[in-house]
Amino acid sequence: MSDSTALEELNRLLSEKSRRIFVAQAPINLTSFEGENCIYVLELPTSSPGSAGGRVGGIGERRLQRLHCFRLQGGKWVKIFETDDESKLERFELPYHAAGLAATIADGTERVVSGVVDEDYVRRYNETV
Repeated sequence: MSDSTALEELNRLLSEKSRRIFVAQAPINLTSFEGENCIYVLELPTSSPGSAGGRVGGIGERRLQRLHCFRLQGGKWVKIFETDDESKLERFELPYHAAGLAATIADGTERVVSGVVDEDYVRRYNETV
């Protein structure tokens, strides 16, 4: 996947309204290409009722439907990983402390998405991949 395509896909995932949790190594800013960042996009089933992950009043399960991983390295966004394989997805622990996370998309607009900046989670996810 080309650099611009990876950036476009990540921008689309951040822009669209859907059931996703973003887990980032650093604050999400798609207008800056300095430093390093790693962003995992955890897609939850859209058919589940209730809050993120289909938990109604704490009952039910939170499971993943698809997972993407993007990395900013050397000034370029690269897609590292994508899967919808259940056996792989069940190895990823969901961050229950995810809340509203400000993210700057490619046009400079700020959006609030469900997510967390958590280097420990990203490190554990990197070890899982």
